[in-house]
Amino acid sequence: MIVDALRVFVTVAEQNNFSRAGELLNLSQPAVSLQIRNLENEFNAKLMHRSPKHVVLTDAGEILYRQAKQILSLYEQGKQDIHLLHQKVTGSIQIGASFTIGEYILPRLLADFANQFPEVDLSLTIANTEEIALALKANKLDLGLVEGEVSQNGIQITTYMKDEMLLLASPDHPLCAKKTVKPDMLHDCTWVLREHGSGTRSYSDKFIHTNDLRVKRSYVFTSSQGVKEAVAAGLGISILSRWIVRKELEAGEITAIPLNPKLTERDFWFIQNKDNSSSMAVQMFIQKLLEQTPFVRS
Repeated sequence: MIVDALRVFVTVAEQNNFSRAGELLNLSQPAVSLQIRNLENEFNAKLMHRSPKHVVLTDAGEILYRQAKQILSLYEQGKQDIHLLHQKVTGSIQIGASFTIGEYILPRLLADFANQFPEVDLSLTIANTEEIALALKANKLDLGLVEGEVSQNGIQITTYMKDEMLLLASPDHPLCAKKTVKPDMLHDCTWVLREHGSGTRSYSDKFIHTNDLRVKRSYVFTSSQGVKEAVAAGLGISILSRWIVRKELEAGEITAIPLNPKLTERDFWFIQNKDNSSSMAVQMFIQKLLEQTPFVRS
């Protein structure tokens, strides 16, 4: 079936490797190679340059890759529409989420969705906002859930909830002993920050820039867990979502600095490619997401 061959071709193109594509598709490497050769014979064109380490698409391969993605999307949509005649939601959803959402909010939602729609295969990729937006743009994801600003062209952005941000420090930090802390009291502090591309980093940078703060020194971590541990150890102050530090606040391991005025809430968004139609599975997931938003914000 041509759809099977196209699915093999797209997987090889995205994995840049025949063996990894075979593992994902439960096919032997010879079977994968055969499907690619059959496609090259069908189109009378070389589609890939092969080497032991990686695969590079030819010009013809690039054209087929773009068209194959659309064909596979339409095929899945057709399957969804037919299954709906029997009141079934099936298929697969590739979801991308930034760290705060993916690690602290999505797990419960995914569990509820999987229980309601057991025939839908769910895949979750967790990365920073910039990486999620780029993967969505490259059609590697069906849906993105992010907390940072997205400036990619061709991406539809929809706000679905608010997030409370806190200025944090270890309990013995001098600022935590004060009844009120004004922004101008934060000059010459040491900051613990996320990496560039993170939504949390963008928020922190904007706060520091808006208040024209002098930064004594900064340390950069590529995970919120690393930031939490560093703050608790007294390395410096940081801005994080309340979702991330709820347990540490309750345990007294980290303290919220009594900042006045308080930090503004930030938006959580879900993002989609404007040019791609959503499958019924994706539509149902978005519906579930919006239904649970009041619960998530409580």
